[in-house]
Amino acid sequence: MRLLSALHDPADLEDAVRDPDRSLSRHELLGRAAGLAAELAGAETVAVHATASAGTVVAVTAALLAGVKAVPVPPDAGELERAHILRDSGAELMLSDDPAAAGHLPIVRITGVPHGTVPAEPDPKAAALVLYTSGTTGPPKGVVLSRAALAADLDALAEVWQWTAADTLVHGLPLFHVHGLVLGVLGPLRLGSRLAHTGKPTPQLYAATRGSMYFGVPTVWSRVCAAPAEARELRRARLLVSGSAPLPVPVFEELKALTGQAPIERYGMTETLITVSTRADGERRPGHVGRPVPGVETRLADESGGIGHLQVRGATLFDGYLNQPARPEGWYTTGDVATIGPDGWHRIVGRASTDLIKTGGYRVGAGEVEDALLLHPAVREAAVVGTPHPDLGEQITAYVVADAVTGPELTAFVAERLAAHKRPRVVHLVGELPRNAMGKVQKATLKRA
Repeated sequence: MRLLSALHDPADLEDAVRDPDRSLSRHELLGRAAGLAAELAGAETVAVHATASAGTVVAVTAALLAGVKAVPVPPDAGELERAHILRDSGAELMLSDDPAAAGHLPIVRITGVPHGTVPAEPDPKAAALVLYTSGTTGPPKGVVLSRAALAADLDALAEVWQWTAADTLVHGLPLFHVHGLVLGVLGPLRLGSRLAHTGKPTPQLYAATRGSMYFGVPTVWSRVCAAPAEARELRRARLLVSGSAPLPVPVFEELKALTGQAPIERYGMTETLITVSTRADGERRPGHVGRPVPGVETRLADESGGIGHLQVRGATLFDGYLNQPARPEGWYTTGDVATIGPDGWHRIVGRASTDLIKTGGYRVGAGEVEDALLLHPAVREAAVVGTPHPDLGEQITAYVVADAVTGPELTAFVAERLAAHKRPRVVHLVGELPRNAMGKVQKATLKRA
């Protein structure tokens, strides 16, 4: 079966992909991508200047048709990050309509290429994408994802979310991550649904764009909740999906109240794709991400007090990091800390390196303390980390965006709701929290503050 199986219907003239500036039918998208694929003959790896546009969809599709590894490059990448990605990936060409994006590489323009003939389907085991991690513990690493892993994950999500060709997916996420690119672009091209990319993920653009499924990160949904009129326009949707970071419980509840439905939450990472999710036809539990998707198994290692290091295995896992030894077969340690209830429901506590705090002999999940802080009506955002303490080893330190409240008041508020050892000993009131392009709080930055 073809990876982009729904794309191969030359008689389909309806819009398959549209952005704020243009729309492409399946017929036009396939013809343009096939023509561009012919331009990639002889290459093994190509970079894509991954702007939030239909042009990026054409370029990535062309690479996949040609059996060439595609390396999406963030358009806002800094000079050092960009140079590292191009050098480490070994990209031979840059696919872009912007000559300034090429760097030292020969450029292949995306537009203006004649329609071509679709080449034979590459080996399902062949590498399809190289996605670079955020590089929080060093230079970004290239995660090699096979065609088979991509197909397995999208098919699993189709079952769990009841995602069909009748859907129209709306989102405005970046097209160089799993969320926006793999789920948000390759999903529609495999399953046959339409994609409407809004350019930016604003409440106003989401409300103005008709769809049955909407993708967003917690920051997007928080902003949607802050715009009640726009939020109510999403009542027409079948699914609101949140991912890339934990969705705060207050945002979950407010989104449910405004739109008439609880959001779908799911868990995954670049190396594993999406491995755990709430089902469209099942319960949606705030603060939890559901059960493993079909074809994926999970377990906890080094479990203590119900919290452990999450490990996964299954068909969705990556092949390994580029230019490094192959990934060992079997269980993959995600680096995240989680709890798994008797009914199989997963709750992600956070990253082991930043969200599992060992204080006074106790193991405390940062997410639990953050959820308690967010229950305070004055608190808009909260991030909790462990910082060195001469007696406790680590102390619980909170960074909070709030109005008209003091640090001691917030410490007392948490102490009334959680065990005493879980209360923040230090509370910093800040104007904003440092976040990356996907809305994840950069806790390493806070720990260095």
